[in-house]
Amino acid sequence: MTTLNDIPVGGTAIVKKLHGEGPVRRHIMDMGITKGVRIQVCKMAPLGDPIEITVRGYQLTLRKADAKQIEVE
Repeated sequence: MTTLNDIPVGGTAIVKKLHGEGPVRRHIMDMGITKGVRIQVCKMAPLGDPIEITVRGYQLTLRKADAKQIEVE
């Protein structure tokens, strides 16, 4: 299983599935990250937390723990 954490800076991926439950999953979906959406990784902090991404033309930041919940292809 490949997650958003595995995508290098500058890489793009398509969301395959969202894992997790409750508030974490709802938070991810509220940011517009749903199945079939293309995500580009723009920056990653030196320790990997947070990750800056572009989704649907918007710049967003994600925590490393939340990025593990997003399965990509």
